[in-house]
Amino acid sequence: MLRLRGGLPRRSAALLAAFGRDVPHARPQPPAVLPLPRRLHDAADHGPKPGGPLTLYRDLVSQGRLRHDPYQENVASELDTLLRKLERYEMEMENYHAKLSTWDSSREKERRRLLLEEAEGKQHDGVWIDEKRGFLDKLISRKRRANIEPGVGRWVSYLNREKKLDTLVGQKPVAPVAPKGLYLYGNVGSGKTMLMDMFYGATEGVIKHRRRFHFHEAMLEINDHMHDVWKRRDDNKSIHSTTFSWISGLPFDAKIKEWLIGEEKYKHDTQQKHILLAVADKFLVDRQANKCGASILCFDEIQTIDVFAVVALSGILNRLLSTGTVLVATSNKAPEDLNQDGMQREIFLEFLSKLDETCNKILAGTETEYRRLIPTDGSTQIRYFWPITSDTRSMYEAMWHDITNQTGGNITAVTIPVMFGRSLEIPQSCSGVARFDFEYLCGRPVGAADYIAIAKNYHTIFITDLPAMSMKIRDKARRFITLIDELYNHHCRLICLAVSSIDDLFQGTEEGPLFDLESFQFETEAEGTKLRRDVFAEGKVGVGPSTKGLVSMLSGQEEMFAFRRAISRLIEMQTPLYLERVQHFHSSALHQQQHTPVLAKDRTVSQSAPV
Repeated sequence: MLRLRGGLPRRSAALLAAFGRDVPHARPQPPAVLPLPRRLHDAADHGPKPGGPLTLYRDLVSQGRLRHDPYQENVASELDTLLRKLERYEMEMENYHAKLSTWDSSREKERRRLLLEEAEGKQHDGVWIDEKRGFLDKLISRKRRANIEPGVGRWVSYLNREKKLDTLVGQKPVAPVAPKGLYLYGNVGSGKTMLMDMFYGATEGVIKHRRRFHFHEAMLEINDHMHDVWKRRDDNKSIHSTTFSWISGLPFDAKIKEWLIGEEKYKHDTQQKHILLAVADKFLVDRQANKCGASILCFDEIQTIDVFAVVALSGILNRLLSTGTVLVATSNKAPEDLNQDGMQREIFLEFLSKLDETCNKILAGTETEYRRLIPTDGSTQIRYFWPITSDTRSMYEAMWHDITNQTGGNITAVTIPVMFGRSLEIPQSCSGVARFDFEYLCGRPVGAADYIAIAKNYHTIFITDLPAMSMKIRDKARRFITLIDELYNHHCRLICLAVSSIDDLFQGTEEGPLFDLESFQFETEAEGTKLRRDVFAEGKVGVGPSTKGLVSMLSGQEEMFAFRRAISRLIEMQTPLYLERVQHFHSSALHQQQHTPVLAKDRTVSQSAPV
């Protein structure tokens, strides 16, 4: 591996050291049906941004760590141009959010003042002070009460109050015009994620409000936010809710306080009537720091595996794109091909229209899978041991003991937190290194949330006794694919003991589709059913087909993408370039957490890596 050039900025050098994902080593001949990129002259006219994606890409090419590819360079150029625009847009959004915060605060202050004025009027007109008045005053008061809020009552009152607020506070500040984002699509292993991560890394220190999600993590985040919305709705049904605490100390009669609480409940119910809009408004907010939403959202592996994914992603991304968030997304498919089974077509077409309005679509590469062409530099290091024999088991155990000894040697069983208040027991844990057998990880009802928790807590994962996977164990196979996605996405090192080579790991696809909608799992069946039903109802979707019907709708292409992606990623996870990235990302994280262990160098053995 060539060293980084000394003249690079520190941030650029760190990013260069980290990137090797989806790396092309041999330049393919572009198919005649694909037009060559035309936009490289833009970067040439303005010069690549120092530390930006195009600079990083060209430096890696010049060092021989990447082989030049015109399609990937075009993507890097587009990302470079977007980064320039985002610097200005970030400042505009900071100013906008400051104005919006002031506007929201003023509007809420005026709204409560109007409510209190109405409450005082009701208090003075009420029968509880009628003993001080004559018969005529009592009669007039009763007539006034009978004529208050005619028609639909609170709805008219709410609208009238909102109109007054528009006059008193002024209209909502207008958001700046967002630059167009990018939707990158192409074959498995074509460099989409590598390029997006180059871009996301280059935004550090430049773009303050930014988020990156993989599909599984995004869907779980959506589920978590939906749970919070439901919890708040249930909490707000109680008169003792903290939402109404400001009313309890007011000098009004109990009946007037009940009226105020009713008005507050109506406002909250109106604002959160559509659950997807409520979730979208909180989706990119840092709940711990109470920060505003992201200016940029990087979304890896957009897919529509079922009706819920179509409805939830369409609704939430549509809302985010409409409120100024810039999207950079990757997918194996062009947008128009995402929903070939036609699930909830009307909702999906609205999303496509918004995507076309706010993003440029760019083909990331050819049909060549570059991961198979990544150089190994003659490495004889093994991290994927097969077949299972006494020799390979001994080498696997030796690597386990070497790595755990170098990270402290104290192997214990621990419990780690998982989303939704759950926890997961780790049977063997040692300073960032964990060991499991395949059945424990994939033979039980666990899902993406559990695998994300593992990936966030451990930099090195050992898995024992991987079987060849077929329709007979399709649920386990689907969970394993999800596990690989999360370990790869979180830059984890994986060491396996398996019965077959990586290429032969997935078998039996001719028996039928190896797909069961488990790439996204709700954590409890009851809660999942409730949340999905609510999304369908709020989105006016109606009753969706059964799970059995959904499976039969899928064409089989989704399964093949999943298998190819898992195999491709397993192959890359054996390469020195991937392991450099593991070292870079996790040594940085461990330093920030003031942990002392550093990833140990892999044990070298005499057998060639079976990739």
